Amino acid sequence: MQRLVRGLLGIGTRMNRRDFLLGTGTLMLSQLITGCGGDEKNTLKVRLLKDSLPTQLISDFQRQTQPSPALNFSAKAQLKEIFELLEAWQKPDAGGGWSLPFTQSQKPVIPNLVTLGDYWLKAAIEQKLIQPLATDKLKNWPQLPPQWQELVKRNDKGEPYKTGNIWGAPYRWGSTVIAYRRDKFESLGLKPPTDWSDLWREELRDRISVLDRYREAIGLTLKYLGQSYNTPDLERVSNLKDALKKLHRQVKLYSADNYLQPLILGDTWLAVAWSSDILEMKLKGSDRQISAVIPQSGTALWADLWVKPATNEANPNFQLPEAWIDFCWQPQSAQAISQFTSAASPILLDLEPKDISQTVRENPLLVPDAQILKNSEFILPLFEATDKKYRALWQEIRQK
Repeated sequence: MQRLVRGLLGIGTRMNRRDFLLGTGTLMLSQLITGCGGDEKNTLKVRLLKDSLPTQLISDFQRQTQPSPALNFSAKAQLKEIFELLEAWQKPDAGGGWSLPFTQSQKPVIPNLVTLGDYWLKAAIEQKLIQPLATDKLKNWPQLPPQWQELVKRNDKGEPYKTGNIWGAPYRWGSTVIAYRRDKFESLGLKPPTDWSDLWREELRDRISVLDRYREAIGLTLKYLGQSYNTPDLERVSNLKDALKKLHRQVKLYSADNYLQPLILGDTWLAVAWSSDILEMKLKGSDRQISAVIPQSGTALWADLWVKPATNEANPNFQLPEAWIDFCWQPQSAQAISQFTSAASPILLDLEPKDISQTVRENPLLVPDAQILKNSEFILPLFEATDKKYRALWQEIRQK
């Protein structure tokens, strides 16, 4: 069976990046791996985000772990789908799992681990969809940079709490960036963008797209004004509303999922974008005229996490979930995740430059300047009253 698995994964053969990633069409592969002698109770079951993991890691983990474990991995196209599955599994007639191969039971099997974005973490904790992780079983937890450790320390309401439980294990991350048409800027003799202040340049009026997320739009404006994305009292930032109004006049469109097409077509010249979308586009070779930078003054960060569904029965003798998380935090795994997916492993940040592959090391969207990273921050949940003020401000600006 090991020979079959190696053949399916393409080990020892030349492969492109698309072959290397675990996409939504790999359930058959995961079932074949499971079918090598594993049973449901002793099978590591993982549901993850499509293209967020190199398939090579699955084979490496199986080969390095003794005795060789049974594995069942499957992917979903969007994080929202995984969050909806967490909700569905809470219901008495829970569906949305999968039945293990070669069994007669049709009862859905709840995974041991799933991918969840940090954006969804508060809601997942509040709704009791996930359970805390035991860091005493995670030997590589100390290798995670402090900022990423603090991100997943929450109280039972999902709010950041320094002594709270650990609710997730970050395995890759990215940032909000400025993407722009290099050819348009060069042909018009325009200075390339370097920071958020460039969004307010008069020559870019009606040539900009901004992410249709109120925390992103207000947050980048706060950053432009020297404030934090997580500013608790907007009323103390006296020039915020005026700056947002001016930005709104600059914007051609707001979108969270269709902002790249106008940039590719040249209808817009600059876009506020997620780094993963830009890296994915570049890895596909979609448009070589688009460049991207992380703003010098700092930006918003995001992370994909491994979390444990609350409905998965705890088994203190079953150590594979923790072993898998630790494996993802090993330097070699971190390199593979960073090189073959559209995001970086946080483990890279504590490695010596010489220990990082040149391809990854020389990509500033994966390994940004240390000062820029220091100036950047995760978008954290706000108190309900504060969040309402953010939403109200955003609605007011959009109606102008």
